[in-house]
Amino acid sequence: MTTGDLLRDLAPAVLGVLVRRHGRFDECEDALQEALLAASRSWPVNGTPANPTGWLVTAASRRLVDTWRRDAARRRRETADAVRPGPAPAQDDTLTLFLLCCHPVLAPPSQVALTLRAVGGLTTAEIARGLLVPEATVAQRISRAKARIRSSGAGFGDPHDLARLPAVLHVLNLVFTEGHTATSGTALQRTDLTAEAIRLCRALHARLPGEGEVAGLLALMLLTDARRPARLGPDGALVPLEEQDRTCWDRAAVAEGTALLESVLATAVPGPFQLQAAIAAVHAGAATARDTDWPQILGLYDLLAALAPSPVVTLNRVVAVAMVHGPGPALRELDALATDPALAGHHRVDAVRAHLLERTGRAEEARAHYRRAAQRTLSVPERQYLLARAAER
Repeated sequence: MTTGDLLRDLAPAVLGVLVRRHGRFDECEDALQEALLAASRSWPVNGTPANPTGWLVTAASRRLVDTWRRDAARRRRETADAVRPGPAPAQDDTLTLFLLCCHPVLAPPSQVALTLRAVGGLTTAEIARGLLVPEATVAQRISRAKARIRSSGAGFGDPHDLARLPAVLHVLNLVFTEGHTATSGTALQRTDLTAEAIRLCRALHARLPGEGEVAGLLALMLLTDARRPARLGPDGALVPLEEQDRTCWDRAAVAEGTALLESVLATAVPGPFQLQAAIAAVHAGAATARDTDWPQILGLYDLLAALAPSPVVTLNRVVAVAMVHGPGPALRELDALATDPALAGHHRVDAVRAHLLERTGRAEEARAHYRRAAQRTLSVPERQYLLARAAER
């Protein structure tokens, strides 16, 4: 693991310790960023310390003290409380940091943006692509959220505070999604993000075992991540779902996710994550792509679109419509969807259109849309796959 990867993994836990100990979220995050910068310069030269978390906590705390020394009246109290080098805390504050970022004083969009930045470790650009909003909007939401937390004196919340649960689940799903298919860069997948999202969702499920949507999201993550070993070919090229070697799927994860979903559907009111998990389970239960029960998937998408409509859900439903009713009806639905501002310029709209045009025999039009999708994606593996499809036409 590189120094950069290690620092990225440690940052959320360190920030949780700092905020729990000192409060002042925005100041703690600024101090952490300075400590991370110092570590990125020091550790490659001097070696990674035996206790990297403790090193970062101490370095960030000292920077907080340096800032607070300008206020002489608080110097003694803050210095005594802040600079306490020692072993890394046994307590994992990452989940409680989630709850702070999802504090009720923040509007839901601000909760999501702040949590993705502070806990998920995503950049502002990555968050913007995941939320389908401009980067400047995300930056403004994060800045205002920090100011709001500071002015309100908000602190860590009760893990059983269900008012924060929808935002927490939404963020966990976005972190996992970014890890499953990175929106930019040379890697298709970021296992650090998927593993952390699954770990946090397991922790949340352990605290709230009766919440159906928590179990549904965990099942969705497990069933989706089970396909990871088959998503890249021997040459590193992207392998679409219908072409994957299903014998490579993680059957233990499939079994766990399926069992979890079956247990929650028997007791809880179905929610969006449970429905998405059910769709993933239908795919996982098919021995081959031809065996996929597409009518059932379309029915589940119909329920999902009625319960939690979104441009992404509608775009995924278009694919199911094509598999059940043919590419013609699907293209007509895609025409209506393409006018949605949230999907304007999104590469997946062009990729889906290219696939549907290809199925109707309109090879030249399909080639053009594959190329346009390739131009619009920031993911190198996706771009290579789309250009390869264009070249095959």
